[in-house]
Amino acid sequence: MRWKRTLSVVDCHAEGESGKVIVGGVGNVPGKTMFDKRVHLETKMDDIRKLVLFEPRGAVWHNANIILPSNHPEADMGFVILESTEYPAMSGSNTMCVATVLLETGILPMKEPVTELVLEAPAGLIRVRCECKDGKVTQVKLVNQPAFCYYLDQNIEVPGLGTLKVDIAYGGMTYTLVSAADLGYEIVPSEARELCEVGQKIKTAAAEQLAVEHPENPAIPGITQTEFTGPLRRENGVLVSRNSVIVSPGRCDRSPCGTGSSARLAQLHAKGLIKTGEVLVHESITGSKFSCAVESESSVGKYKAVVPSIAGQAWISGLYQMGLDPTDPYPEGYTLSDTWMTAL
Repeated sequence: MRWKRTLSVVDCHAEGESGKVIVGGVGNVPGKTMFDKRVHLETKMDDIRKLVLFEPRGAVWHNANIILPSNHPEADMGFVILESTEYPAMSGSNTMCVATVLLETGILPMKEPVTELVLEAPAGLIRVRCECKDGKVTQVKLVNQPAFCYYLDQNIEVPGLGTLKVDIAYGGMTYTLVSAADLGYEIVPSEARELCEVGQKIKTAAAEQLAVEHPENPAIPGITQTEFTGPLRRENGVLVSRNSVIVSPGRCDRSPCGTGSSARLAQLHAKGLIKTGEVLVHESITGSKFSCAVESESSVGKYKAVVPSIAGQAWISGLYQMGLDPTDPYPEGYTLSDTWMTAL
């Protein structure tokens, strides 16, 4: 085999959302922190993301993570998240995949019934509690970095839709939250394509009209996501709501979305609709669920914030080596607008 690059990859998904974990073949990535390494990968080694996620080896709904050693004295391991169009500071579903792969493949030792990990994401340290039984991680509960709202009940103008009332919240990525019912949607699978098209318009309009800058790290990207929120209801004393996050370049998150759930908790708490310690069962458009809670209150710069926890499960679905032949005409892949909405 004459591959000029070989990557060892573990296929994984968290509640339906893809999260490949690259466990070997990347080599050294300079940087003191995971955010530094994220910047280096984005600016100097972006061919890896394109190789793994773009066609013909990847697809628009694929995500990936690169496992890297952390320099932080508290961290057991670090990881950088790769998505279709960006390098997020944080991802809940990808964190679940990373923790599951680290333990189930033996990269880090598994202790039953519970293994506690500290992982360094580009957003900072993420404390993870993994429930384990018979060599399987049966639940991953992560405590995210603080989530907060930039804007509440803000009007924006969206071409073809008119004036919309939105909230802008950060949960590891920055979201435009909009009521699905206000636009006539129920957040069901048959609406997925239309939600994607409308969600991209909303996100673009919000990013153009509402200025945001993370108060502690201005290099974190601004508004990049739309989150359609469903009605809040109580079932057996527990808060329940459905949502669909539209991930660029325009597709639905298959899971309830960890950073989107964090942003939703910040929004609900700011509006007095959820109390600290209260559980929110967050459903995705596919019907999968995360158990979410506000662990405590905090602040980020001038913004009141909450510390969210998100719990779900991930499953390994494959182990393989991805290779690049030197004569392959698509070393960095390609995209087509039939599924990617635009040719990137």
